[in-house]
Amino acid sequence: MVISNYGRGVVLKYIFIAVIIVIFTVAFAEGTAIRYSVFALVAVLSVFVISFFRDPERKTPNENNIVVSPADGKIVLVKDLFDSEYLQKDAVQVSIFMSPLNVHVNRFPVSGTVDYFKHIGGAHLVAFEDKSSELNERTHIGVENRGYRVLFKQIAGTVARRIVADIEIGQKVTAGERFGMIKFGSRVDVIMPKGTEVCVKSSDHVLAGETVIARYNPLMNS
Repeated sequence: MVISNYGRGVVLKYIFIAVIIVIFTVAFAEGTAIRYSVFALVAVLSVFVISFFRDPERKTPNENNIVVSPADGKIVLVKDLFDSEYLQKDAVQVSIFMSPLNVHVNRFPVSGTVDYFKHIGGAHLVAFEDKSSELNERTHIGVENRGYRVLFKQIAGTVARRIVADIEIGQKVTAGERFGMIKFGSRVDVIMPKGTEVCVKSSDHVLAGETVIARYNPLMNS
């Protein structure tokens, strides 16, 4: 199992702590039941931590004018809105909720150039609630490709307490390329210009970098 670069430090720290706990348990714990209970707990937590930071390879469709999912998870919202922050026009939003069991590495939904980035501090409400996209801690990232713009937001949830976004303004990016993660449960919103053909619906399950969530006409902004 491949561990994400964004989580290797955490995994190494956990392994060190787990080894210390096991050593002390063997040395000082009295009774087989206590030892086995500690070993079982360490084993379960080890599986969870390593699984959370897994980073499987993904095959991004070789198609033009598509928007791929930036996250693994479940579609919890598809709605129309007006985006006054980046697109400056009517738009459609697709929201993806990631449970702690999902892969949490995020990937760029479109190819192009990063021309907008903003980190916003905030609360840690349950991520599948709609208002979390306005109140929770989050990063906003805008990518432009030949006039077509997409804004996507990494939103921290109740458990998630750290957002990683390895991004710079002016950076050239490719759809499906890794750019960061949200640690321990979260949500990603994708906001696209109205007229984009959304290919998913609420309750659909998607994979980062693989699932096509929308298609667009490159002339729609001309």
